[in-house]
Amino acid sequence: MSRSIHINHAHIRLSVAIIGLLSFCSGYAQSRVSSHASAISQSFAMDHRHNPYYSRTDTTTLHVSDAEWKKILPPEVYRVAREKGTEPPFHNQFWNFNGKGTYYCAVCGNALFRSDAKFASSCGWPSFFEPIRKNSVIYKPDHSFGMERTEVICARCGSHLGHVFEDGPPPTGLRYCMNSIVLEFVPDSKP
Repeated sequence: MSRSIHINHAHIRLSVAIIGLLSFCSGYAQSRVSSHASAISQSFAMDHRHNPYYSRTDTTTLHVSDAEWKKILPPEVYRVAREKGTEPPFHNQFWNFNGKGTYYCAVCGNALFRSDAKFASSCGWPSFFEPIRKNSVIYKPDHSFGMERTEVICARCGSHLGHVFEDGPPPTGLRYCMNSIVLEFVPDSKP
């Protein structure tokens, strides 16, 4: 009988050791996931140290020449924002991203969209059903490539963001189809 008690104690010690190891591994994995999520959210932010026009609070309309923007912006951001380029569908940063926060203009810092207005779209670009406020974007007819579209432009800096279409979900029925590269995501701060 004492032998079976001894074996049971061994099983108990082994079980406690396994539980301790699993707890350690779980804590390590959770810290790795948290640091990875933090690294991802930091990667969404551009370096604005060389952009004197960038502000998340100033809504004053900017009058900056394309030559000046070309000196300040990364080439790919300049191509989309100032030359009305487009990034490839399904191969851009935010098309299937679901973080909670605010999307700002990567060129000037103007607040554009909230994550709760973002929806899953099969178009391959991030899609929103409404801007954060009515005067954060402006609209311009676009007849390029033989199509009739409505271009969406940042109201503060005049940068090309994408296009808006009338095939979105309620409540607006609109789909703001934006280029990820001209958006900067800032996650909501934790309470």
